[in-house]
This record gives sequence, C-alpha cells and structure tokens, in this order.
Amino acid sequence: MAKSGTTSKKSTAMLAKKPAATKKKAAAKKEGTAPKRYKCTICGYVYSPLRGEPHNGIPAGTPFEDLPETYLCPVCGFQGKGKIGKWGFEEWRPTRYICSMCDYIYDEARGEPHRGIKPGTKFEDLPEHYVCPVCATDPKIVLRYGNVVKQGFSPLYE
Repeated sequence: MAKSGTTSKKSTAMLAKKPAATKKKAAAKKEGTAPKRYKCTICGYVYSPLRGEPHNGIPAGTPFEDLPETYLCPVCGFQGKGKIGKWGFEEWRPTRYICSMCDYIYDEARGEPHRGIKPGTKFEDLPEHYVCPVCATDPKIVLRYGNVVKQGFSPLYE
C-alpha cells in the first residue's frame, strides 16, 4: 500500500506541473509575441524555442539568438551533410494551419476564394468571425462543440 501512496503523490506532482506549463504558454500567447522559429536552409529542420533541444542540452524557452555560436543543425549533422551552424538558418513562420477538430488545413498560399478569402491572405489577417469551413457544415460538430473559430487552429509544422 505504501507504493500506491507514493505513486499518487508522484502523479499529483506531475499533474500540478502541467497547468503551470499551460499557463506559461497562454501568457506568451496573450502577450502577442510568438517566439521566432528558424528553419535550416539545407534540410528543413525547424528550431522552435518552445521545444528547445533537451537532448542537446538546450532547454525549452531558449530563443534562437541565445544559442551558442557553436550550435549545429542536429539533423544535418546526423545525416552527414556537414556542420551547418546558425548561419544556415533563416527565420520561419508557418503558412498552413490545421483545425483541431476535423484536420482541415488553411493554406495561406491557396486562401479560400469560394468564401471570398484571396490567395496570399495571412492567417492573422482572417476576420475575427472566421470559422472552419468543414466544421461549420457538420451539424453534429456545431451542436456539440459550437463553431470552430480561429483559436481552434494551430500552426502546421512542415
């Protein structure tokens, strides 16, 4: 019985940690300063400060600018493409967003001409009343969850 008490303390501690991380992410979103991501121009690897690279000793929350000058792309190095340093990265922002409910993908390059959204329209520039076109046509989703609005989409990492 002592083991189950220990397990419940551990799981309680783990549960207590999750909301703190969620609160930090929510606070970052509220500030409106999304962390800048950088993409390797050779292999396409995207460095995200939200994840960091714990396996390389870079904790989550480390901005690209604060990486050491000796930083190397982990994918290029693993694939034997050479030592691609910070110089081989460029700032990257997502151009495709996925609906959390039905997996519909909004692509900025394509837009939604049939709904009056021109190709090239950035996700941030969509009207506040924008809803997922697939979920909006499914009465079961609308009845159970309501309309899936812009906040129901997340960036698609290619």
